[in-house]
Amino acid sequence: MSNDEYDSPWKEAIETYFQECIEFFFPVAAEGIDWKQGYTFLDKELQQVVRDAELGQRFVDKLVQVWRRNGEER
Repeated sequence: MSNDEYDSPWKEAIETYFQECIEFFFPVAAEGIDWKQGYTFLDKELQQVVRDAELGQRFVDKLVQVWRRNGEER
């Protein structure tokens, strides 16, 4: 199986359960996020910055825009 066949289900799960993933794996960070403001996945924006590696195709991880409770955009 290629790497993308293992990677894609995890990325789909993170998109579907993003808040729950952050709350479980990064509880301190999750406390600082204003979940009422929502969040936006910025995969296309990240792909514009990351180039293919010389050794082969490189798959981009997730980039997510969130709002902190203090009003900052991250």
